[in-house]
Amino acid sequence: MHIATSWCVSNVSARVVTLTINPAVDMACTADSVQPTHKIRTFDERLDPGGGGINVARVIHALGGDALALIMTGDVTGRLVEELLSDANVPWQAIPIRGRTRISLNVHDLQSGLEYRFVPKGPHVEPDEMHAVLDVLRGIEAEWIVASGSLPRGVPTDFYAEVAAIARQRGQKFVLDTSGAALSAAVGNGLELLKLSLSELEFMIGREAPDAATQEREVAALTRSGAARRIAVSLGREGAILGSDDGVLRLPAPAVQARSSVGAGDAFLAGLVLGLAGGLADREALALGVAAGSAAVVTYGTAEVQEANVDDLYRELCGMSGNIARSIETVASNPR
Repeated sequence: MHIATSWCVSNVSARVVTLTINPAVDMACTADSVQPTHKIRTFDERLDPGGGGINVARVIHALGGDALALIMTGDVTGRLVEELLSDANVPWQAIPIRGRTRISLNVHDLQSGLEYRFVPKGPHVEPDEMHAVLDVLRGIEAEWIVASGSLPRGVPTDFYAEVAAIARQRGQKFVLDTSGAALSAAVGNGLELLKLSLSELEFMIGREAPDAATQEREVAALTRSGAARRIAVSLGREGAILGSDDGVLRLPAPAVQARSSVGAGDAFLAGLVLGLAGGLADREALALGVAAGSAAVVTYGTAEVQEANVDDLYRELCGMSGNIARSIETVASNPR
C-alpha cells in the first residue's frame, strides 16, 4: 500500500509539529553476553535519531502523515541527529544550543535475552536557548503540537505548561508525553491528549494501579478532573487505555515477537495522534496506536516501523474490537 506525501525538509510548518528539547543519538547494538569488567564485543550496530518527539515524527512520517520535528541540537552530535533525520527524509527544524546533544546506548544481551538501556541526562540549556524555542512555537503553523521527552538541565519544570499555554492561545491541539515534575506542572492546562505509562499514571495518582479496574477508574477520574481532554496509558504487552468524557476504552496488544522496546511508547503515541488528527473515532485511533507500538517492538532499532506491518496489526485489532475501520491510507489521505 502506497501513501503519497508532499513533505520536504525545508518546510517550516506542518499539520503535526513534534517538540524534542532533549534529543539523542540512539545507538543500538547486540552482544553475546554482557558481563561486568569484561570488554563487551558488539555487533549489529545502528544509529537512529532519538528522543520522544523525534520518534513520534518518524513514525507519523513512516505511516504517511505530515510531521515536522522541532528539535534543539548542539555540537557534532547534534549535527548527527540532523543528518540522521535527513537520511530518513523526516522534515526537521533545529534551534541551536551551545551544549552537546547526548548519546544513548541500547544493548541487547543474547544470552539472557535482556535489554540494557543507558540514557544520559543531556546538556545544560541556557535561558536564551529555551526562549528561542518558545519564540519559534509562537509562530509555527500546525494543528497539533506534540511535546514528548524529558527536560534537559536548565529548563524549568513548568516549561511544558508554557508550551501548552502558547498552543491554547493559537488554537492548536496540544499533546504531552513526559514524566515527573514536568508532568505535574503541565496537567490541567488545556491538554488535548496526555500520554502516560503505567508508572506515570501511578505517579499522578500517588498509589499503585495493579489491575484493569483500578487503572480504568483512575483514568476516568483524571479525565473528569480536567487533567486533559483525553488520557492514554500505554501498558506494554497488556495493550493500552484511552479515556475521555465518553468513557474509557481498553485494547489488548496483539501477540508479537519482541526485538526491541525502545521507542515503542512513542510509536503508540504517533499512531494515536495520526488517527485522531485523521478523524478516526477514539476506538479506531486507539487501535492504530496499539498497532504502531506493537510494530515498533518487532523491529530492531528506535521506533522503527514498517507501514504494511502496522496496517496488518491495525486490521487485526479492529477485528478483535468488533469494528470495521478505515485503512491507514484512508486516515493519512483524509485529514480532519
